[in-house]
Amino acid sequence: MIKHLSGDYETVEYDEKKYVMLYDNVENEAYPVHWHRAVELLMPLRNPYTVNVSGTDYVFQENEVLIVPTGELHSMPAIPGRRLIFQCDNRILGEVPALDPVMRALSAPVLITPEMDKELHVIAKKNMLDIFALYNSTSELSDVKIYVKLIEIFTALREYQLKQNQIAMDVDDDKIDEYSEKFGTVLKYIDNNYMYDISLDQLADVAGYSKYHFSRIFKQYNSMSYLQYINARRTKAAELLLLEPDIPITEVAMRSGFKSLTTFNRIFKEIKHCTPTDFKKLYSVAEKRYGL
Repeated sequence: MIKHLSGDYETVEYDEKKYVMLYDNVENEAYPVHWHRAVELLMPLRNPYTVNVSGTDYVFQENEVLIVPTGELHSMPAIPGRRLIFQCDNRILGEVPALDPVMRALSAPVLITPEMDKELHVIAKKNMLDIFALYNSTSELSDVKIYVKLIEIFTALREYQLKQNQIAMDVDDDKIDEYSEKFGTVLKYIDNNYMYDISLDQLADVAGYSKYHFSRIFKQYNSMSYLQYINARRTKAAELLLLEPDIPITEVAMRSGFKSLTTFNRIFKEIKHCTPTDFKKLYSVAEKRYGL
């Protein structure tokens, strides 16, 4: 199934004039640890399946959907059966500012099951089957319709996550709407200023909260601290810069907002599970071999 694998890096080779790839996979073979820039969704149609993502085994049943975000190291053991493996060009999603709130749903791998939420599972299953049906269409709108289906899944997932946050925070709809507005502004501020020093005072001021209240509520609402979010945003920026062959790693660190190369190496490895140097080498090899 993996057409082009160099080291750990998989080159996702989309068909001509397509920005998505779908495998109706019946191969009983193991796939080694690899990563790619595509978002990947997997759904077994016959027999359970297992995917290891960054050291965690996700075992899922027929019609359950696993979402693997970009850049995650993952592997699959040899398991007989049939499953859909869908990949899409993340640039289509990541470069549209209006989709930023939806893409926050993909901060970590997610396994969508009926036990997690029946309604969300029905949406994910139906849209995966719709994507399967659309994939072989010759219509010039087929990719557009596929992305609409994909965004429906991500939107439903984000709505579920926000609802869970509201339950955990034990607040009413008006209060969660306030947090959504306030933290939406804060996240945009971070997106625009991650390359500079960002203090707790600055972020609290943007939100209009005290430092203590901001720090506590931000973590509850976003399921991570403001420092973790800033580091994740800087790492995302660094990923793109590392793909440029002429930019030294030290410059990547500085342009991404990291104060030192040591800090950059440590945080990047914590988040991406490989060093910036390994990340850059893997892509460089793939680029030379496959003409990326």
